[in-house]
Amino acid sequence: MSKNLQKYSSRNGRNSKFVSEHPWTLDILLLASNVAWPGFLQPHVEVLLLWITWAVDYIDLDYLEYLLWLLLPFFILFIFPIFLVLFIYGCVIFVHIYGHRHQIREAYHTSYWEGARVAIASFWDGVGNVWHGYELKGIENVPDEGSALFIYYHGCLPLDVYYLISKLVIHKNRSLHCVGDKFIFKIPGWRPLCKLFSITAGTVEECTEELKEGNLLCIAPGGVREALFSDPNVYDILWGKRLGFAKVIIGSKTPVIPMFTENCRESFRTPEWGRSFFRWIYEKTKIPLCPIYGGFPVKMITHLGKPIYFDFDTVTPEEVRKTVKREIRSMIKEHQRLPGSVWQGIAQRWSAPSKKKTDEPEQAELLQRNGAGTTSPTSDSEDVVVLRRERSGIDDDDAEIDELGGI
Repeated sequence: MSKNLQKYSSRNGRNSKFVSEHPWTLDILLLASNVAWPGFLQPHVEVLLLWITWAVDYIDLDYLEYLLWLLLPFFILFIFPIFLVLFIYGCVIFVHIYGHRHQIREAYHTSYWEGARVAIASFWDGVGNVWHGYELKGIENVPDEGSALFIYYHGCLPLDVYYLISKLVIHKNRSLHCVGDKFIFKIPGWRPLCKLFSITAGTVEECTEELKEGNLLCIAPGGVREALFSDPNVYDILWGKRLGFAKVIIGSKTPVIPMFTENCRESFRTPEWGRSFFRWIYEKTKIPLCPIYGGFPVKMITHLGKPIYFDFDTVTPEEVRKTVKREIRSMIKEHQRLPGSVWQGIAQRWSAPSKKKTDEPEQAELLQRNGAGTTSPTSDSEDVVVLRRERSGIDDDDAEIDELGGI
């Protein structure tokens, strides 16, 4: 590498105007080339240094400097205000975290990792409040002790799950364990964070054991398929043929808390073009190669329904799946304005809450496409929904496959 740079110095260095005016640049390049880099870095360093030498010789840096000064007013007018807004939001989030300083301090006295968990939860709670005006309704349905299984509709990105975890850590002092898709554990640097917040790619047996130990657990049966390919116009539920979560419910004899977040598909979206192609790739490879765009500051409200109890001795996985799916559809029908709209989601942050209109022809048609019916699960009391064994038929796609889905 150093020989190549020396050749460059003797052949091109004197002819390069930039190098002649700034001779120290070549000295730095030569010094960097003589450093004993680790073996896995050496090829990359060599390519980078060769690219820099080419750029210095062939790119007109004076012209780039001219463009920088020419466009500087535009940077000042548009880029700096954006950074200023980000800094202000950062201060607001810091103030929010500072408001939880007592919980953070007490958590650090308990455990080093517990303190880190509460600090991170406070940060995400601040992000949710500032950027999405996040609200959690139905937190009283979460038990202070004992197990419960959250079944939720999966948005494009599971921001609502991050915000829910933060709320439960801060206000309930409870950790929400999550089932995640296997690919997230392959992302560099994510494994310690997944371990800290108890995110696992659990099997049916592992999830059943988690609940028997008295933990809170959340599962999105739709998983990545629902996250990337569900239509934001109808919020269709894409659970495929999965029954793993139903087996977890029966095996652990745990109540189910249905969960849905308003506008969870409006903050981030996937483009409509090429959706069928990307889904074909996902179905063949299970690799989520679908572009995502957004980050819109829409209003997000997570609704936690009443706990659903089953007659665990007689109920079948198909019946559990059908009941939970029907309850999630009912929550979408009740709380989500259809078709989904980014602009309406943003406007909702400043408009007074109003009753969702579900009797309009367009919305009725969309809900019908989503499979939301007018029936609701039978209930024996105001607090719980109890399913008695009913042989009323099963959906065509209710085949038995042990897949859970996840965030």
